[in-house]
Amino acid sequence: MKVRIGISLGPAAVPDGFAAAVDQLEAAGIDSLWLSEMVYGSLVEPFVGMAYALSRTTRLKVGTGVAVLPGRHPVLVAKELASLAALAPRRVLPVFGLQPARPGERALFPAPPGRRGALFDESLKLLRLMLTQDQVSFTGEFFTVEAASVGPRGARPLDIWLGGSAPAALRRVGRYGDGWLGSFRTPAETRGDREAIQAAASEAGREIEPDHFGISLPVATEGIPPELARAVSDRRPDLKPADLVPASWAEARAMIEAYIEAGLTKFVVRPASAAQSFDEFLDEFRAEMLPLEN
Repeated sequence: MKVRIGISLGPAAVPDGFAAAVDQLEAAGIDSLWLSEMVYGSLVEPFVGMAYALSRTTRLKVGTGVAVLPGRHPVLVAKELASLAALAPRRVLPVFGLQPARPGERALFPAPPGRRGALFDESLKLLRLMLTQDQVSFTGEFFTVEAASVGPRGARPLDIWLGGSAPAALRRVGRYGDGWLGSFRTPAETRGDREAIQAAASEAGREIEPDHFGISLPVATEGIPPELARAVSDRRPDLKPADLVPASWAEARAMIEAYIEAGLTKFVVRPASAAQSFDEFLDEFRAEMLPLEN
């Protein structure tokens, strides 16, 4: 199975320097660039950033890691993805999640109270229909469309990956996703996550390709910043931040090798803080991470 390791710019994904970073990734032969969904602040919006990065490159793949789907109309999302996939075939990597990581941004992606999971499921159904059929008529609890089309479809359907690690999220990946990108999970936990997804897919009469399982991993070579430490503690109060955030490239390499042993093959590595220069981060990434690819 192909091991591939991409880069998220993390706190450095801001307009100032974004173009230069994209050009460096393309020139360095990095597999992929990943853009996070954080509305408040200076980070580049993921769909805008995808379009910009794809327009500047010919080889680099670009993904969302992770964009929020519930609260966006799936037909509009399908139109955006279909347009990007037509302009940059085989280089668009959408990953969707249930809600923003920051609680203060959740109101920006509205969902009926207590129905966000159901909204996500229906959004995924309609999104997939729009991306795989020439014309779609659909009536659901949240959306109704009649004879809708987003234009010509590519020769190969666009893969839709999902995030999340709660039991319901893993079942959702099995029922509706083409792959999984997790976060804040230990290697041992991801083995069970992968098996739960595969079981849910089998129950739904589906199969997820064995190399479509991955994880996002921050690397804190200059110490774990307080904001990240709090985020880890909020998400995983049962673990220490150091259990999930390697403090050196040697630790990152060992952790990725453990993830590979657990059955994961796709990785998104990001700097834990903006303190380290991107040039230095990229040089160290190339030296430490690229030898793990096959």
